[in-house]
Formats: sequence, C-alpha cells, structure tokens
Amino acid sequence: MSTITQTKKEALPTGTWNVDPVHSQVGFAVDYVVGTFRGSFSPLEAQLDVAEDGSAILIGSVPVTGVRVQDENLSAHLQSPEFFDAERTPEIKFTSTEVRRTGDEISIAGELSIKGITHQVEALGTIADPADDAFGGVRFGLKLEASIDRTRFGLNWNNPLPNGQPSLANDVTLSAELYLVKA
Repeated sequence: MSTITQTKKEALPTGTWNVDPVHSQVGFAVDYVVGTFRGSFSPLEAQLDVAEDGSAILIGSVPVTGVRVQDENLSAHLQSPEFFDAERTPEIKFTSTEVRRTGDEISIAGELSIKGITHQVEALGTIADPADDAFGGVRFGLKLEASIDRTRFGLNWNNPLPNGQPSLANDVTLSAELYLVKA
C-alpha cells in the first residue's frame, strides 16, 4: 500500500470500491500496417481499497479468453501461444504499488503481468470526484492510459511487410475506464 500526504483535492475517496463491470472497460491499441488495431477485454474485475491514512491499492484482472476484437479468428489467434497463451496463462493481472492524486489527475504505478511475465508500469489519467447515483450508491470514475512494449511480455509475433518493416508495432497503448462503486 502506498502512503502520501494529501489535501482535500488530492485525497482519494476512502473505503472499498468495486468495479462496475457494465460501465467499465479495459482496452488496447497498437499500430498495424497503416492504421491502429484495437481490442478490449470483458469481463473485468477490479477493486480499489483506500485507507483513512491515504494508502491505496488497486487490483484488477481480465481473462485472456475475454479478448474482444472485430474478427473471431483474430480473437482465437490472440488467445494462442503466439500472443497471450490463454491455456498456460489465463489471466492478465495488475496490482498497484503507488497511487498518487493531484487535483483531477491520477498516477497509478504497479506490476502488470501478461503471459506470466511481470513488469512495472505507470498509468496516468484523470479522476472524477464521488457522486451519488440513481440507486442510492456512491461511485466515482478513473480514466487511465499506459504504454508498454509488448515484446517485454513475450508477445513477439509479427509479420514482415514487403518493404521489410514489421506489420505490428511493439508499443501498445493500454486504456482503462473504471467506474467504481462504494462497497
């Protein structure tokens, strides 16, 4: 858990916050040939625990079999050993090591595990203050983005173009839009 000194505008909302999986999403984007290839994961699980002293931990995961792209065949390829290897490593996991808020901006550093390989990453984004919802609950939102080199996680597949360049970039943008509901 991380500890930081916080002003009211920098304090995270205390308590246990569970992800609202219906209104949340986790996705990726990677340059492919002359455009961008995008996908998402569903379902997702996440929980943010914030103690009174400001220490916080965010834990989340998605099943590899939950990868969603525009073509069913590509989804199967992404689950194969050439990419995520769903049979051997069925989950992608994240556990924060530090959570920092400054106004409406948030930074979350942590350990990302893909294909059984773990590396430190930092996601940057925005945070919305808690609000009462229409059902008597309280929720707030996080929008996060991080960039990773997929080859560091053993995602090495590529297909050379006629000019010799790779068809798939190594840099991948990860995005998460999390709506968290107070437990």
